[in-house]
Amino acid sequence: MSNPPRAGTTVDRGSAAVELVLVTPLLLLVLMTVVALGRLTDARLVVADTAHQAARAASLARTQGQALTTARRTARASLDHAGTACSQPQVTLTTSGLQPGSTVTAHICCTVTLTDLTRIRMPGRITVHQTAHSPVDVHRSTR
Repeated sequence: MSNPPRAGTTVDRGSAAVELVLVTPLLLLVLMTVVALGRLTDARLVVADTAHQAARAASLARTQGQALTTARRTARASLDHAGTACSQPQVTLTTSGLQPGSTVTAHICCTVTLTDLTRIRMPGRITVHQTAHSPVDVHRSTR
């Protein structure tokens, strides 16, 4: 035996459940967006670290051919170790002749699909570019 509502009052019974049903999809969308942005930031950080590792490995090489081979191998190993779903990473290297005191520049470019980033079926892909520099040791021999 429930009491009838008093005059001038409204019945709010069940309104919290309706609000929850309406707001939950929006909250899930916001959560998924935050996760996707976090994973994109992580992918950019991994590619930046890969560029630094490739530049350092290339700066230790003795020839330009060896520098490019070492930089590509190091970049691939770094990306594989980090678990980044980076398809077809491209390594561009500027060695300045590997002269002592010069700088080696490594530029890494790779494409990451949004499906790999978000773990849901989002269409599209993002290309991530990063550049790093590493000096060639001034005191190393040129032989």
